[in-house]
Amino acid sequence: MTDRTALRLLPLLLAAAGIASAATPAMKPYSADYDASYMGMHGTGHMTLSQQGGGRWVYSLRIGSSLAQLSQSTVFDVAGGALRPLSGTDSSVLLVKRVTKQASYDWKAGQASWSGDVKPDRAGPIALQAGDVDAMLLNLALPRDVAAGQPLHYRMVDDGRAKTVNCTASGKESLDVGGKPLQATKVSCELGADKQILLWVVDGMPFPARILQRKDGKDDIDLRLGKAA
Repeated sequence: MTDRTALRLLPLLLAAAGIASAATPAMKPYSADYDASYMGMHGTGHMTLSQQGGGRWVYSLRIGSSLAQLSQSTVFDVAGGALRPLSGTDSSVLLVKRVTKQASYDWKAGQASWSGDVKPDRAGPIALQAGDVDAMLLNLALPRDVAAGQPLHYRMVDDGRAKTVNCTASGKESLDVGGKPLQATKVSCELGADKQILLWVVDGMPFPARILQRKDGKDDIDLRLGKAA
């Protein structure tokens, strides 16, 4: 979507992802289908994690409704146990308006830059720091960090900006997943004065079971897990 912070979905979902790899299971290819609500429109969402080769992974999200199509993907690797973005694509089509952005994370040069439909002041470059993630990787980092008992504080480099994202776990809630009630840890992430992402994390699931983005105090995007494989 046009604002990758939305789900990354935000684009939910997520940072200085200091992940203790010994305390978390190895990544495996995974896919999940979601019921989606975007700006009051009902649709479907599909999230996948796949291996690309050479130690690289692709994490992608697609959301579709009768009026809008949103697509986000991040290519990343794992360096020192941390999820490290390498490139990203963000595309949205709303009625007849299409917006596409590309992100490049050059770790040798130590900087990130953006191209496509971006404003000049959002093209970068932005200096990278060890542990930086983009908004999509936040969705992968949080379930791992919650399971490992890691601090939920992140530095997110996304959409031409770097910002600190502080997340807080607020206990367990019962969540319906594919017709089954499951216990999920509710996590709240503040993305600024007017943006908030809420995620529900279920033990053993690499993706959040629910991602809710709120903007200006109102629900903006809501993804609820239907089934996963």
